[in-house]
Amino acid sequence: MNFVFRRDELLVEAVSSVLPDTVVCERIGVSATALEPVWMLPESPYRTAQVDPALEAPEGYAFKKLRSLFGVLDDERMALAGRAYQISEWARTHRFCGACGTPAQRVATEFCLRCPSCGFSAYPRISPAMMVLIRKGDSILLARHTTTATARYTALAGFVEPGESLEQTVHREIYEEVGLKVGNLQYFGSQSWPFPHSLMVAFTADYVSGDIRIQEDEIADARWFGPGDPMPDIAARISIAGWLIRANLPMGWSAP
Repeated sequence: MNFVFRRDELLVEAVSSVLPDTVVCERIGVSATALEPVWMLPESPYRTAQVDPALEAPEGYAFKKLRSLFGVLDDERMALAGRAYQISEWARTHRFCGACGTPAQRVATEFCLRCPSCGFSAYPRISPAMMVLIRKGDSILLARHTTTATARYTALAGFVEPGESLEQTVHREIYEEVGLKVGNLQYFGSQSWPFPHSLMVAFTADYVSGDIRIQEDEIADARWFGPGDPMPDIAARISIAGWLIRANLPMGWSAP
């Protein structure tokens, strides 16, 4: 499988969403040597590359936003595409040493780009982020974020800052975004999320104190939802946010 990206768009056959073979790749100037391995196993057939943002898709193919292919590609191919995107972005953005500017060289035995001049090593970036669903009696807190294009309600989330544990991030982000204090943090699960290079770590927490006070540059709306309230449009099941919310739905709610 060849995963060819134009920034965050994946090249697929326009109708079937089949990935391009080596012939199609060569037609658009992506040689076999330009394709990065997605796994280090020598027998792995998966390769990836980034192309020029101005490149047009060949006849019969289209560059489609990776997010739009959720539910189109099966789970295995979607997971592979997410990994391939992160590998291709790492290769694209670390061609030169970040310390001295010398062209970096690929290390054959691991995902590492190393500077031949000063020895600086660059590995694929992974940014840990927490997600938390707050419970208050029979209600749950859901929010709409200002930075997303959809009007869906979801759990609170935020990136881990230097020097923080995941638990510290949960408490800080909750207080910053909605002004609440919580307790009884419980680990729920994790998910690799390639937009662009996150590892989402999800928790549940119980409300302790405070009134909702939204951080307006981050949160468009946040409120408690409980039994008898109309159900808002919530995060899709493809994301860990969707799993987290569906595992804690108020009584009387149901979601596909």
